[in-house]
Amino acid sequence: QVQLVESGGGLVQPGGSLRLSCVVSGSISSIYTMAWYRQAPGKQRELVAARATGGSTNYADSVKGRFTISRDNAKNTVYLQMNSLKPEDTAVYYCNLRNFRYGVYSDYWGQGTQVTVSS
Repeated sequence: QVQLVESGGGLVQPGGSLRLSCVVSGSISSIYTMAWYRQAPGKQRELVAARATGGSTNYADSVKGRFTISRDNAKNTVYLQMNSLKPEDTAVYYCNLRNFRYGVYSDYWGQGTQVTVSS
């Protein structure tokens, strides 16, 4: 079974920083992408950041220059470094793994971690 476990959420002041971690366990192929999504109350889940095996990244316009997604393959962990946090960043953040195998992919999700930005 593939499992993703997020951690690192919490309450921070505007302008503060937070680093989210997502530990992946289970058997996956060598071709995959990792991503972070977030969902605020009453809003749809949106892509925050994604990183492919080759290193290419994609960020939502609202977080460009503030958030950074990275991987530590040895630790099977993906991170989301969040700087200059704004109240609008408040949401539940979800880790996502898209695993490609034989021309198809499977999505795996973490349980989510709450990030609250407030003074």
